[in-house]
Amino acid sequence: MTVLDGARERWVHTGGIELCVAELGDPRQPTVVLVHGYPDSKEVWSEVAARLAGRFHVVLYDVRGHGRSTAPSPLRGGFTLEKLTDDFLAVADAVSPDRPVHLVGHDWGSVQSWEFVTVKRTEGRIASFTSMSGPSLDHFGHWINKRLRRPTPRRVGQLLGQGAKSWYVYLLHTPVLPELAWRGPLGKRWPGILERVEKVPGGDYPTASLPSDAAHGAWLYRDNVRPRLRRPREDAYAHAPVQLITPLGDAFLSERLYDGLELWAPRLTRRTLPAKHWVPRTRPDRLADWITDFVTATEDGRPGAAAKGKYADRFGGQLVLVTGAGNGIGRATAFAFAEAGARVVAVDRDAEAATRTAELSRLIGAPAAWAETVDVSDAQAMEKLAARVAAEYGVVDVLVNNAGIGLSGSFFDTTPQDWQKVLDVNLWGVIHGCRLFGRQMAERGQGGHIVNTASAAAFQPSRALPAYATSKAAVLMLSECLRAELAGRGIGVTAICPGLVNTNITATAHFAGVDATEEKRRQQRTSRLYEMRNYPPEKVADAVLEAVVHNRAVVPVTPEARGAHLMSRFAPRVLRRLARVKPPL
Repeated sequence: MTVLDGARERWVHTGGIELCVAELGDPRQPTVVLVHGYPDSKEVWSEVAARLAGRFHVVLYDVRGHGRSTAPSPLRGGFTLEKLTDDFLAVADAVSPDRPVHLVGHDWGSVQSWEFVTVKRTEGRIASFTSMSGPSLDHFGHWINKRLRRPTPRRVGQLLGQGAKSWYVYLLHTPVLPELAWRGPLGKRWPGILERVEKVPGGDYPTASLPSDAAHGAWLYRDNVRPRLRRPREDAYAHAPVQLITPLGDAFLSERLYDGLELWAPRLTRRTLPAKHWVPRTRPDRLADWITDFVTATEDGRPGAAAKGKYADRFGGQLVLVTGAGNGIGRATAFAFAEAGARVVAVDRDAEAATRTAELSRLIGAPAAWAETVDVSDAQAMEKLAARVAAEYGVVDVLVNNAGIGLSGSFFDTTPQDWQKVLDVNLWGVIHGCRLFGRQMAERGQGGHIVNTASAAAFQPSRALPAYATSKAAVLMLSECLRAELAGRGIGVTAICPGLVNTNITATAHFAGVDATEEKRRQQRTSRLYEMRNYPPEKVADAVLEAVVHNRAVVPVTPEARGAHLMSRFAPRVLRRLARVKPPL
């Protein structure tokens, strides 16, 4: 049984063919029409449709010649954008005669939907359009012409890059061979190719109709690509709000292809996703959330992303959990994600501080923010937290294991109790977070990112920080190992290694081997040194977001951290000699 087996089914007659249309959800709610691409059928949307059906009237249809829809005869000339537009209007009139529909397209579903949203005869029938992995052929034609008219090394490189990515388009224009390949070995091997290369899970997709779908769908390219690229329309302006979702790992389309899209779609919201081409199968949660937000905002008369901060296209609507969020780097990181439109879970052992961070995150731009109180060193408490977060807020998209404590003192002055405490928080707190929230990410199977706050002390030995440096070095190695293990699951892992940052960790750090009075004096002295250095935690937070966006493995923050990291690789003997210097405390 497939997800769509419970759908209501109808047939829509148009242009001498019959389109198979499936419906989910309440017809009284706003209608969302999902249009599939090549060589797919409507089942490519089954996971997304199931997630949208609780809020919307969801409509899927097999494009002519695909799935259970009939094919035109003859095939040549039967797949033009004009005829595909006729099909869309027939479906829209059948499923939502009195209200405009919200259109969503992937791959060739997006290519044809760009036609729908830019021609005059569909004005008033489309409330919004979400596009992914499929440009307008008109916009593409103008993009090419602009680079041919005014070639520069950069523009020529973009043309060549997209030309290489479009290799399959040339093959699909050859006669007979694509049909033979799809009805023969390629059709049989395609599910395995998708699973290996695109990490697409199995299930109800692709369907048994794949060989004929792909053979018929070759005419989408033959009937449209060359005519439109040669003579792109000059009036291809979107008459509805547009949300563009760009998978950053798309093997077929370059990000640069959408440069200047604001000219053609003035009401444009951009989203980016660290994923490959078939995002309806690999990232259904994220797509459903973004489609829901965009459709709801359009229905409320406020289309467009509310968050305007840096990387809002990347983190808008994502769920981010930050430990140690009550102050310092943790609070700054929570705020940075909030400015980018993420939903924030602020975790700290200080309930009041966590609550304050959550409150300020909402004011800054987070669509939602919650405070949770926990001691990260408590395994049972962390297990309860992970279960509660998953049940109430969902699976975390970005986890920031930031909670940590400071400890200074010589090795022989550091007691077993000191060792236990610093390792419990700095190392075991990270282990608990990775183990619990990372497992949820892995089991969901839709990617994610883990950030572990280490320190420059992880690769910079010091006679004054044996326990602290050991805990942070362990965090660094844990991050490296976990990154290797989770790479195949689309989950990135980053170790952030700050140097001297102006936070209150120095004011609460423990100094082993001294009495309370001397400890207080050293705390104050160290705090003054960090204040004089005056490197703000906000810069570390910026580095965290950038590291997630670019999936970086190890990120030294502050000039001294970067210098120590380089020395640890290229001049370790010098670094060891510096470690012998007694700190001026």
